[in-house]
Amino acid sequence: MTRFEDLLETDGRLVYRTKGTSMEPMLRQNRDLVIIEASSSRLKKYDVALYRRGEQYVLHRVIGIANDHYRIRGDNTYSIEHVPFDAVIGVLKSFQRKGKTHTVTERGYRLYVRFWNVVYPLRSMWFFMIRGLKRIAKKLGLTPFLKKLLGRG
Repeated sequence: MTRFEDLLETDGRLVYRTKGTSMEPMLRQNRDLVIIEASSSRLKKYDVALYRRGEQYVLHRVIGIANDHYRIRGDNTYSIEHVPFDAVIGVLKSFQRKGKTHTVTERGYRLYVRFWNVVYPLRSMWFFMIRGLKRIAKKLGLTPFLKKLLGRG
């Protein structure tokens, strides 16, 4: 199997269909194509970095930069990773959805990125509140009732 690093080194770019839900709603699993280019310089805040975590490739957004690493988080996740500069192998340049290409320089994309990161504290608070309520419901034995009430069971 060809490694992403090898493809980026030989072709300078990589096109693949996304896997996973960590970058939703921007990138949809098994539907959107991403176009990654080799990173030739330090990334900037809000760039989407491709890096390796063990044997797995990860595509997440840079939310901060420290002296020796990036602070990175998926758009649909709530934990921050510290990724060394040299672990990043590529950067998102564009993506395709429903046959239309969207670049990271488009105004709409830039507005989405800013908005999604500004509302992060509210999204995070909502996520942890719902998770806590689910735990309480489970301890009280209310999970089957709630699933039926919400039409999920």
